[in-house]
Amino acid sequence: MEVRQRLENQQIENEFLNEEKHSNDSHISSSSESESSDNEKLHEKSSILIQSNWKKDQWNIILLLFLYLLQGIPLGMAASIPLIIQTHGASWSQQAIFSFAFWPFSLKLLWAPIVDALYLKRFGRRKSWLIPVQYVIGFVMIILSYYINDILDDPTPTSTSHHSRIYFLTSIFFGLSFLAATQDICVDGWALSMLSKENLGWASTCNSVGQTAGYFLANVVFLTLESKDFANRYVRQLLNLELQSTGLITLSGFLLFCGIIFTISTTLVALFKHEIDETYDSNEPHFGLIKTYHVLLKVLRLPSIKSMAIILLTIKIGFCAVDSMTGIELLERGVTKDSLALLAIPLTPLEILLPFFISKYTTGKKPLNIFANSHPFRLLLGIIIALFVYFTPSFQNYNKTFPWYYYALAILIISIQQIFVYSMFVSQMAFFAQVSDPKIGGTYMTLLNTLTNLGSSWISTAVLYSADFLTWKKCTLSDDRCRTPAEEKNCALLGGICRPYIDPYYISVTISTIAGIIWIIWKYGTMMRLQDLPISSWKVQNDNQKNKPLSTND
Repeated sequence: MEVRQRLENQQIENEFLNEEKHSNDSHISSSSESESSDNEKLHEKSSILIQSNWKKDQWNIILLLFLYLLQGIPLGMAASIPLIIQTHGASWSQQAIFSFAFWPFSLKLLWAPIVDALYLKRFGRRKSWLIPVQYVIGFVMIILSYYINDILDDPTPTSTSHHSRIYFLTSIFFGLSFLAATQDICVDGWALSMLSKENLGWASTCNSVGQTAGYFLANVVFLTLESKDFANRYVRQLLNLELQSTGLITLSGFLLFCGIIFTISTTLVALFKHEIDETYDSNEPHFGLIKTYHVLLKVLRLPSIKSMAIILLTIKIGFCAVDSMTGIELLERGVTKDSLALLAIPLTPLEILLPFFISKYTTGKKPLNIFANSHPFRLLLGIIIALFVYFTPSFQNYNKTFPWYYYALAILIISIQQIFVYSMFVSQMAFFAQVSDPKIGGTYMTLLNTLTNLGSSWISTAVLYSADFLTWKKCTLSDDRCRTPAEEKNCALLGGICRPYIDPYYISVTISTIAGIIWIIWKYGTMMRLQDLPISSWKVQNDNQKNKPLSTND
């Protein structure tokens, strides 16, 4: 759930970055006297051009869609692994370890300038990184397909062996996420030169549709077809086939298939797709490698950014337990992996349409009002979700299935939660677009987005790791507590099982909700003051002239 949310947020970020770019372009090219009318005419002309000329770039659009689809596959696979390892007995601390696999997309700003500045001119600015990165992804998936079952299936599990395997699995998927994030940097940049100027609006569309499709394929479709319950109940039984202990596909087979697709498609791109020389608009800033990092440090030194950074790095503290732990807790309470995956299907259209609807209400001068006012409602929805999880076993049928109204109620509750999630996110992005210094292009806004993603990553990892310390277990054959691996082993030797008698999920939700209430009381006034600051408070200034905004010639 958390990973899917980050992916959707990133797609909306790309759309806001694209809108900010067009806004900056029109600001530079228009005079102050006729800016409004000129922008309206430009918008009308752009709409006509997009409608009539998109076919000129149709093959490039298809290629971009496919490249973004490939990018979504490692992300979807990584999001599937926590549910898979949970069925193999992973602990909360082991889930926390694996959560580091999702960090690269929160940190890609650190190496994005390197990818943009260093390349082989003869091979192409974007292909210099894209081709080797996609080859490595493909080869890693192919090799991993032969060992993944051995990594997951341990005939004699111990705490040490489980941890070593989780560390190994985390390092592999951290590497895949790192490569996917690097591929994202390449494709985002290539789209600007691959598409005609009048068709640049298709870049964000390709990103949104392609990544969503790749994630959906590697997460929802994979988890559904990999489930033996789904395969036996809805496929084999209907076709009068013999019931089996495996799904229609396996994790190893899916990895092998995806690895082959990556390898073949990358070879075709390397051989048949040639880059054109990128021509930059002289009005747009383009910094070198050292200058880019220098500008980022200048932005981080701004007092307004320091205050905003604290907010972005701590805002998720009130929602972290619900966002990070709910899916795993539902598995523990009998909901199957494929059922959780299928819940995403009816929610997808809602999640696509919500940002467009909410954006109508975030175009004013104070978008953070919606951001702050949505916070308490999101905390309330977190409590409702926790109650829903608590009563989940009471909905379960005698055959361990759940009735349709259970899933209908789940969709209703999550849909209401998503309204407030997107209200906060879209209003936050609108504020970023307002305060970002146009002289620095997308670098400023990308930094704010990085802080947002990092705020999700570190809190998610922390809450998963702390859950183990909030778990109290007892042996089923006695009242002895299972506080150490040795005590768990002794219980198992006696034929018992160590079961929790205090569930860390509800403790974590309670603590995070209280922390969220304290947070909104602490930071509400700060958010209101930040959006009342003059725009000059957010601009990067020259080292020698404090009142002069930074320009690309500095």
